[in-house]
Amino acid sequence: MLKKFLSLWIVAIPLFVGPAEADAKFEAFIQGIWPRAKAAGIPRELFDAAFSGVTEPDPAVLKLASTQPEFTSTTSAYLGKAVTPIRIDSGQQLKASEVALLSAIEKKYGVDRHILLGIWGMESNFGKDKGSMGVMRSLATLSYAGRKKKYANEQIIAALKILKRGMRSPRDFTGSWAAAMGHTQFIPTSYLSYAVDWTGDGQKDIWGSKEDALASTANYLAKAGWKSDRPWGWEVSLPKGFNKALIGRTKWRPIAEWMKLGITPANGGTFNAPQADAFVMIPQGVDGPAFLVTKNFQAIMAYNFSHSYAIAVGHLGDRIRGTGPFVGKWPDINYDLSFAQRVELQRRLSGLGFETGGNDGRFGARTYEAIIAYQKSVGLPLDGKPSAKLLERLKGAG
Repeated sequence: MLKKFLSLWIVAIPLFVGPAEADAKFEAFIQGIWPRAKAAGIPRELFDAAFSGVTEPDPAVLKLASTQPEFTSTTSAYLGKAVTPIRIDSGQQLKASEVALLSAIEKKYGVDRHILLGIWGMESNFGKDKGSMGVMRSLATLSYAGRKKKYANEQIIAALKILKRGMRSPRDFTGSWAAAMGHTQFIPTSYLSYAVDWTGDGQKDIWGSKEDALASTANYLAKAGWKSDRPWGWEVSLPKGFNKALIGRTKWRPIAEWMKLGITPANGGTFNAPQADAFVMIPQGVDGPAFLVTKNFQAIMAYNFSHSYAIAVGHLGDRIRGTGPFVGKWPDINYDLSFAQRVELQRRLSGLGFETGGNDGRFGARTYEAIIAYQKSVGLPLDGKPSAKLLERLKGAG
């Protein structure tokens, strides 16, 4: 099998047309990958075929890597682009047309079909946008010049192992700028660890088989801790006078205990998993919608480590299920802080042990939690709001 595909790769080499001017340093960098590839058992012929025509970094990859919307926009802005009427309608149509497949996968893995549809819609618009960028060039670019070198170095070897298995050839080994591939955008290491052959044809084909892709995603979420007896979370109404010190991922409690504290579903319904542990999350500050999220929310975040992404997947799944939009109004974010001040505020909070999830100038759930925790520690009112006054207080704290 390997010999057969190696011959195909070699024949396919002329199909790659490189740019007019090659980047000698970049080409030398790629050759520097060979010792690691060799140690991983990759044949030299495969290595050469994989990088044939890859002679300079891809500027589009670097641009996209610096502008990921789930990490650079507010949750409300991200949701506005992710959970759209057409995407909800498409998901509902697929829910009906693929009922047998979704039921079988749900039965085997215990993962809610609506969450699978949510991920499928978010990742590739239900298979319409699987990505057309060369996986090897994208990874080489990120390893050479991007801020994701550690990630890219690991993924390069995994990608070469996929080629070695003969699942793809270099000419059709495509994905996103980050080398996320197929219907549900698995990165190479995830493919090696979690991809399954649902159709039984001997191939784990996440590119051409929606069946394999959806089953692989269900397998991933199940291994990440998804439990069938609870949802990802609920939008909630916090009672008047709620102790904001209870907000955040260090304050896990059973839903039944949150109910005793006066928390109710925002839509007026009831909690359907009172035994499940959850924490209160405010992705856009204390004036915006609040959520109780379960360990299933964390399973979605294992797929993409972004609160905005996980909320969007959960909400899209719920809308496909037939529920309505969020009840709470998303506030405008107009803080009296420059970008540099926002970064400094996060850096100082983190330096004092109040983890913000990154010093990137973007305020998400972790930053608001850190502000509340700091305010509590120094006896300030728990408004959870970033401000120039708060930054000055942090500067005085060291």
